[in-house]
Amino acid sequence: MPVPIRRLCVALTLCCALLAASTACGSSEKTSTKDSAQISAVDAATPSPSTSAERQKFAKTRFVANAGLAAGAVYQWIVKPWKAGKFKKGAKGRKLTLVKAGLAGGFAYNRLKAAKKNAQGDPTLSKALAPLTAGIESLKSLPSKLRSGDEGAAGVFDDIINKVKDAGQSAGAPVKDQVPSASQLSGG
Repeated sequence: MPVPIRRLCVALTLCCALLAASTACGSSEKTSTKDSAQISAVDAATPSPSTSAERQKFAKTRFVANAGLAAGAVYQWIVKPWKAGKFKKGAKGRKLTLVKAGLAGGFAYNRLKAAKKNAQGDPTLSKALAPLTAGIESLKSLPSKLRSGDEGAAGVFDDIINKVKDAGQSAGAPVKDQVPSASQLSGG
């Protein structure tokens, strides 16, 4: 008979704990609408923590992160296989290499568009990246060119990435390659 008493004690303890928690979390009816209106007015009057200088700093940080991911993806899954000759017809593992390169190309295009948008928050980066806008837009069609066997497409990717890195360097935001994971590639 000690087992049912133990279960009863545990159940009673849990019920008391739940009752205490529900009364502690309950709302008080004494709160007036005047108090809540004052609180919301104070919240609205509080300035946001990001000043224009902070936004510019964060723009550079986001630019570096997005451009770094794009550069890492291009180097790892497009440039290295291209230099190794894995895009040539009859190369071992060509289909898998082309699939990875297509995913990397789409991912790099997506990240470069995000980097371009981030660069608009910083005047120096915006000026440095302005000439590359057409080049970034031209990358949109390159994954399909890679899949069709156009080996020159990998060189175009490499050139655009290097120009973006140079633009970041000249604006004080050096870009380093960051190889994204396979889940980041497939997720975009």
